[in-house]
Amino acid sequence: MRRPAQKWLALGAAQLGYLLDAMDVLFYVFALSAIRAEFGLTNQQAGLVSGLTLVTSAVGGVAAGALADRWGRRRTLIYTILIYSLASGGAATSGNLAELLFWRALIGLGLGGEWAAGAVLVAEWWPASQRGRAMGIMQSGWALGYLAAAAISGFVLPRWGWRVLFLVGVLPALVTVVIRWTVEEPPVWIHRKADSDWRILFRGSLAGLTLRATATATAVLLGYWGLFTWLPTFLAEPQSAGGAGLGVAAGSRWMMSVQLGALAGYLSFGWLADRFGRRPVFAAYVLAAAVLTPVYGLATGSPGFLLALSPLLGFAGSGYFSVFGAMLAELFPTAVRGIGLGFSYNFGRALCALAPWGVGFVADRAGYGTGLALNASFFCASALLMFTLPETRCQSLDESERGLIRGSGG
Repeated sequence: MRRPAQKWLALGAAQLGYLLDAMDVLFYVFALSAIRAEFGLTNQQAGLVSGLTLVTSAVGGVAAGALADRWGRRRTLIYTILIYSLASGGAATSGNLAELLFWRALIGLGLGGEWAAGAVLVAEWWPASQRGRAMGIMQSGWALGYLAAAAISGFVLPRWGWRVLFLVGVLPALVTVVIRWTVEEPPVWIHRKADSDWRILFRGSLAGLTLRATATATAVLLGYWGLFTWLPTFLAEPQSAGGAGLGVAAGSRWMMSVQLGALAGYLSFGWLADRFGRRPVFAAYVLAAAVLTPVYGLATGSPGFLLALSPLLGFAGSGYFSVFGAMLAELFPTAVRGIGLGFSYNFGRALCALAPWGVGFVADRAGYGTGLALNASFFCASALLMFTLPETRCQSLDESERGLIRGSGG
């Protein structure tokens, strides 16, 4: 098949996989109130479930990155989609907190792995001058998945409950058939000149690069997951409990507005990053998120104000994620691009488990708004850390391979 068609097929497969990935993960967010009531969970216990999902997504991302370097990007993408689809069906059978933790842990493995494999697949099929916007399109799958999860949850939850909702999450397994028969491996991976050896990530010039990239991703992931894990609950909970007092139905509509803003943020970020560079555009987005988060979290009792801010919060608080698939792919050579991207992006998720737990801890004592406001400091830290990384706009993947392998000391 011709390469122009393949780049679009690869992008479509990765975006659809990420859309369905987001849908499965976010079913828990929308079902959180019902699950908490059925199992008698505290906010901290509910946050623990989300936190464990983040920890296992770190493991899945690193493992999938390594497997993508060894087995191929497409094959790994298929396996990760199967993992989170089947685990979602398993979660529907949970009878207690321990069983729910087990199945959500497996979903986390698929979550981290799918993004790592899909991002590398897209990065290697798309030309340098368009890589940022391609990643923006792929990343927009998360917002579309969020919207799909909100719509499906609003229909299924009141009628059949959260178990049937989780069973819907098995359907993405069908996507793997399409990927198997239409998507090819990128030529840059097929014709790579070196075998995968993860140890070069921690040698020579690559060592410092790997650590700085990991720190940047960790900071922004702490900010994101601390905010968006609890945002639907904050909107729905009564003001007496520190929430916005909108109720479940209105809170879901507000979240739809947030995700429409996020969709615009993903798509515009890729275009802006290709035009002006990865670092300055990233800093602009996360600093805007740092300002908007405490304003939003403390604006209880003002539904109109919250509605007006919702798309802006989604735009600034999510759009910057488009940078990671492009920039991290551009930082690492082909032989370790999967593990480099998977490690630096997903390792931070293990630490990010602290964010949902931390916001829940503060929410139990001072309300959700205060927890969200304190969480905004992570966005500021990520802006500073981003400028420790090189600017990679229009970086050829072949050029990055030659330069970094020479400087890796191994």
